[in-house]
Amino acid sequence: MSCSTTSGRRVRVPDSAPPPYRCGYVAIVGRPSVGKSTLMNALVGSKISITSKKPQTTRHRIVGIDTGATAQCIYVDTPGFQTRHRSRLNDRLNQAVRAALADVDGVVLVLDATRITEADRAVARLLPETVPVIAAVNKIDLVADKSALLPRIADVAQLHAFAAIVPISAARGTQLPELKAEIAKLLPLSPPLYPDGELTDRDERFLAAEFIREKIFRQLGDEVPYATTVGIESFVVDGALRRIHATVYVDKTSQRAILLGEGGVRMKAIASEARADMERLFGGRVFLEVWVRVKRGWAATDASLARFGY
Repeated sequence: MSCSTTSGRRVRVPDSAPPPYRCGYVAIVGRPSVGKSTLMNALVGSKISITSKKPQTTRHRIVGIDTGATAQCIYVDTPGFQTRHRSRLNDRLNQAVRAALADVDGVVLVLDATRITEADRAVARLLPETVPVIAAVNKIDLVADKSALLPRIADVAQLHAFAAIVPISAARGTQLPELKAEIAKLLPLSPPLYPDGELTDRDERFLAAEFIREKIFRQLGDEVPYATTVGIESFVVDGALRRIHATVYVDKTSQRAILLGEGGVRMKAIASEARADMERLFGGRVFLEVWVRVKRGWAATDASLARFGY
């Protein structure tokens, strides 16, 4: 800090100006089950994207906002790019991945440190040449022999001309500050686009449906097929209380019975866990009522997919 004189008064002048602010969009992409949503939640510092062991749990473009002192990064979490199973729904999800790559300032390609697959190579071929890409080699905590990471990173380097390759564990937070620092380098000079404290551009209605769908996948796994979705019939804010009525749509009557469980006990457990997540994120009490209905072929027609936001 130095001093200067103006009209006889001493004025304190900073030795250097603060660093310029950076802000921009970064897409998080990868094949299913590499930990994209877990990574975005860790980067943002709050659960806004659902996770489960079921491949391609994420179906929508989810935006997470991380605001720091010198940069605001707006992360775009995308569905896992599906290369094996063709369906109308998966085609829509793959289109969402391509759209996300078309209009961002940077990309984070998430890879599994335990193995590089042909599906990873297929995603790498989609990466734009004009946008810088960082490889986040995730799940290093699952690699018992750490010396095996060096040849794996060498394999990763062959996939694309990456701006950086960062080994991480999204679940444990390992090397996330290093990853954030590399991501910030990709962002253009810009003031923040969102107010400080805002975590996502998705509304509470959307997040409520996602939390219910997550608990279904987590509790039932492969018992209920992928073609299960959630619609919010009503969402009313009454002071600090949110009253939410939701419907789970399945394709067959037998799936409805699985979801409900004997005496409805399974759906009650799913709703209870989803409600707890909502209350943590929304910061208030939630009354949640969930129904299960059969809607045959909902994932096979453009009209139904559009109704549910795909």
